[in-house]
Amino acid sequence: MVFFRYALAGGIATAVHYAVLLLLVEVFAWPAAPSAAFGALCGAAVSYLVNRYMTFPGTTARHQQAVSRFMLIALAGAALNGGLVWGGVHLLNWHYLATQLVATLLVLSLTFRLNRSWTFV
Repeated sequence: MVFFRYALAGGIATAVHYAVLLLLVEVFAWPAAPSAAFGALCGAAVSYLVNRYMTFPGTTARHQQAVSRFMLIALAGAALNGGLVWGGVHLLNWHYLATQLVATLLVLSLTFRLNRSWTFV
């Protein structure tokens, strides 16, 4: 059940992430990599709230400690996400959305493990 709730929280956060990415690239003509990183940070804020109160409601971690750890992981994830999108777009000549999909899967796997074992313990 925890994984289902985490996946749901991730889906909500990913929707926010992609909405920001699309808005910045398609409407404001920002480059894909910084747009992807900023979108990831917006998604991370939503993700923290949903995970804190829905996925891991029984956590004994203090809010200040958990949010600090979560955001540290989110920043690292956003940087990794931006780097992966940059590499996919500029080195592999992939479309930014295809690149973002691959980056999302890789970053999601890593951040879930870190948050489960360090943030919400």
